[in-house]
Amino acid sequence: MARVKVLVITGYGTNCEHESAHAAKKAGADEVDITYFSDLAAGKKTLEGYNFLIFPGGFLDGDDLGAAQAAALRWKHAHTADGTPLVDQIKKFFEDGGVILGICNGFQLLVKLGLLPAVGGEYFTRQVSLSYNDSAKYEDRWVHLKANPDSPCVFTKGIETLNVPVRHGEGKIIPADDAMLEKIVENNLHAVQYIDPESGEVTMDYPANPNGSPLGIAGLTDPTGRILGLMPHPEAYNHPTNHPKWTRGDIPTLGLALLEGGVNYIKSL
Repeated sequence: MARVKVLVITGYGTNCEHESAHAAKKAGADEVDITYFSDLAAGKKTLEGYNFLIFPGGFLDGDDLGAAQAAALRWKHAHTADGTPLVDQIKKFFEDGGVILGICNGFQLLVKLGLLPAVGGEYFTRQVSLSYNDSAKYEDRWVHLKANPDSPCVFTKGIETLNVPVRHGEGKIIPADDAMLEKIVENNLHAVQYIDPESGEVTMDYPANPNGSPLGIAGLTDPTGRILGLMPHPEAYNHPTNHPKWTRGDIPTLGLALLEGGVNYIKSL
């Protein structure tokens, strides 16, 4: 059984790193570390030796230049002291079989880097973007999600529905064109979708869909299923008392289930 070694990336406005690290530990990870992007760029830390990478949420760069755009450019153009492009570490990490979870700003970053949805296996080519919520305001509340049972995503295996918080102002998925959206659906890369809590059906209607993403898409995976990015925060629901209805005995599946999916996948190798 493989040991699960998690690295959580922080810095430049990220503020959910400790919450994400705590959730990873509770999900069964054997080792969890937090590191700053600047330490990776300086060569003080590398992705080597880890098999689970988390890009957490927060106010990354204050969302200047658009959601995670500045961070994506930083990753693409940063070089370590020996002149090696820093992004090469992500490429090797993934090629070696690692899993990657991007939450909120982390999801935005994976999209801007071109790691999601990677239709046709085209990684590091941007195919979709994320823009302002249709509500034109920051949404901070709980939403209901449905996992796509046909998705290759390793994080969502065995999950039917989730009730987790959202905290974002730019969460609407914008595909390059209609054909790209069709390809995402054809390949079941829409891993999780917003649903109406009453009917249980995927919805485009506000407020159940907090941002107006087409087909209610809340998160995407890649063709291998080893990368998941989503706007809601599963790490923020890591204990029954996090839920607003916990005193009434109405305790839905913990958001930890998503992280457990990644942990269990690695342990099964």
